[in-house]
Amino acid sequence: MKKVLTDPFLLALFGMVVLAVLLPGPGRSGGILHLEAVSTYGVAIVFFLYGLTLAPEKMKAGLVHWRLHLVVVLGTFVLFPLVTLGAEAAATPLFPKDVWIGFFYVAALPSTVSSSVAMTSLARGNVPGALFNASLSSLIGVFATPALMAWYLAQSGAGSLPLGTVILKIVLLVLLPTVLGQLLHKPLLKWSVRHARAIKLLDRAVILSIVYNSFADSVVSGLWQQHDPLMLSEIALASVVLFGVIFGLLTIPCRLLRFNREDRIAALFCGSKKSLATGVPLAGIIFAGHPALGLIIAPIMIYHFLQLVIVSVIANHEGTRATTGT
Repeated sequence: MKKVLTDPFLLALFGMVVLAVLLPGPGRSGGILHLEAVSTYGVAIVFFLYGLTLAPEKMKAGLVHWRLHLVVVLGTFVLFPLVTLGAEAAATPLFPKDVWIGFFYVAALPSTVSSSVAMTSLARGNVPGALFNASLSSLIGVFATPALMAWYLAQSGAGSLPLGTVILKIVLLVLLPTVLGQLLHKPLLKWSVRHARAIKLLDRAVILSIVYNSFADSVVSGLWQQHDPLMLSEIALASVVLFGVIFGLLTIPCRLLRFNREDRIAALFCGSKKSLATGVPLAGIIFAGHPALGLIIAPIMIYHFLQLVIVSVIANHEGTRATTGT
């Protein structure tokens, strides 16, 4: 857990929020840095690098565990939205509408890849199954996430989403770069391994730029002056509850399907986690021009941080149990 709390990327992420509050001018759309261009075209870079570093042979190793995949996919794209809708119906006054949009956006996002696999490995779980599921989730999310958001916005009266236009942008800026990265995986394998650190820094720099731009725009628009700063603490508490409910509910199909320990860990870790690396770039496409974008992405930023803290504790516990046999 200490490693998570001192993660330079997570610290930088919240540093961008502070920077946006103190110095929003350079980061706003149309500002001197023109970060809105990074928010648009940097998405393609992020997903090209994702495709480039994703090893196809590792995905194939986890292909046979179809029951595990079914639990994770349904947990990610069905259970999560249903629980979030139930929470909103039961506690609508707790948050303004833009925050509820943000929570449903969390529910509509795919699972993480790197942290799910890393935590599954730490807990001595089914690593090939976790890698396949997290990667499959990301690919499904290209279409499932905007479709779920279009349905939610229409049903809740929160606006409409030009689904055809959004999916076209996602295909061009997300799917095609991912496919291109996969096609170049073998030819550029040695190069990508040699420059792994630089690739990771570039990927994270794009995400940090998008966060800075989103929050700078919301600060300039006066959005945060309309809301109590304590709301972020309330979002954090709600995120912990949401994680706990999802994690608990996912144990039910794991028991019914009699998963072994390794598959159970992979299902729980992949099915309960949501991807910030996918969520922030996609938000710039799905909610392009939305004045409350900073408020909408706040839940995924907070949920992402808290899920890492909670899962790292669980993974360490499970890893110790597996090692000692207790």
